[in-house]
Amino acid sequence: MTLDRLSFMGLRNLAHVEMRPQPGINVIVGANGSGKTSLLEGIHILGMGRSFRTQQLKNVIGHAVEGMTLHGRLAGDPPIPIGIRRLRDGSEMEMRMAGERVTKVAQLVEALPLQLINPDAFKLLEGAPAVRREFLDWGVFHVKHDFLETWKRVRRALKHRNALLRHGRIDERSLSVWEGELVQWSERLDSFRSDYVREFLPIFEETLQELLPLPTLTLRYSRGWDRQRSLAEVLHQGRDTDRQMGFTQQGPQRADLRLRIERRPAAEVLSRGQQKLVVSAMKLAQGRLLEQLTAQTCTYLIDDLPAELDARHRHDFCRWLERMGCQVFITSVDPEALEGMWQPDTSVAMFHVKHGRLDTLKDFTTE
Repeated sequence: MTLDRLSFMGLRNLAHVEMRPQPGINVIVGANGSGKTSLLEGIHILGMGRSFRTQQLKNVIGHAVEGMTLHGRLAGDPPIPIGIRRLRDGSEMEMRMAGERVTKVAQLVEALPLQLINPDAFKLLEGAPAVRREFLDWGVFHVKHDFLETWKRVRRALKHRNALLRHGRIDERSLSVWEGELVQWSERLDSFRSDYVREFLPIFEETLQELLPLPTLTLRYSRGWDRQRSLAEVLHQGRDTDRQMGFTQQGPQRADLRLRIERRPAAEVLSRGQQKLVVSAMKLAQGRLLEQLTAQTCTYLIDDLPAELDARHRHDFCRWLERMGCQVFITSVDPEALEGMWQPDTSVAMFHVKHGRLDTLKDFTTE
């Protein structure tokens, strides 16, 4: 689904914003600090229930206001309104969709699939495995209906096993029970993840080939434990060392996506611009696979698209966005950096943010 209306109040330095985005390309320009990224942040909160700039949602509330209210509308027949409200007094975030109160963030995530490409996206290459697991699990969540319940059961069994490991004396019977639970659900989770990667890989390779041909780059899924042994064997044989460490050292909680170029981590080899293209190819490929498997499209939030990219690679990136036909919100300090990037018949809506206020511009050229 695409967003056809947005209304933000109390969001950082933005005034009351009313926006009518189009289902295709939406470009948001303005000076540094004008509020461009805050617009993307508001959409991200609507679809994810959290900010990509701070862990504390209260920090997103504008100065000298009591709270923040975000509204959006998903186009459809009938359209679906979604909204989030958060007060500064510390009360819980209120989420609503189609007029009903929402109790689980997963409902928002499922209704509005979002892909974010911003400076933090570089962590997909250079960050900790947890960042890549989150990327992987986002994809699996949207295509495997049983994923979330399986993931929760893995977390529960892992929590109980770790608690037993930290006890002075281990209850062997209880430990065996929770290890059995952990093995059962971990194997199911691993199956979901490995199946997803097999479908993702050829689409990623095709996307990357057009953005930045890197024939020696490889992407491999690591399940988080020894490939030559079952998880049951790994857990049983590792009890002593796990007890010394106080936690379970191997399992699906250690899964990773490893990107390498001739056996070296890709982040150590690629330039900053090349890293951005590889990360972008991963995000675009994930959106393409989502549409292929579910007929659902992603909404892309791209903060400062021109940064790190020369004109040719900006052009190639923009053509991929056109080809996918998805809804895109792009920010840029320099509007000229995106002129001439689109096909002449591509409709591009342009918005200008200045001192927290939003205006729609009509003179943006695509040729």
